[in-house]
Amino acid sequence: MARLIAARVTGRAMPPFHYVDKGNLATIGRGFAVLQMGRLKLWGFPAWVLWLLIHIYYLIGFENRILVLMQWAWAYITFRRGVRLITQVEPLAS
Repeated sequence: MARLIAARVTGRAMPPFHYVDKGNLATIGRGFAVLQMGRLKLWGFPAWVLWLLIHIYYLIGFENRILVLMQWAWAYITFRRGVRLITQVEPLAS
């Protein structure tokens, strides 16, 4: 995007846009994911490991990668839930 903006500002011709489909990747549950990249289709634990590695890879900075990896590992080991849902309404105290 920066190159396109710079080209427009300086009056140069902008190169044509080419979309690159990197595939689909989603976690479904603890240690289970689905992945589709072109003809490659994976599911289960191998897809989940790739999901983890790809997300860590795209983080900026080595320290951030290590920190997130440690936090995810701790959450996985301790069975800590990422989302806390309120499923029952408690009566208000009088």
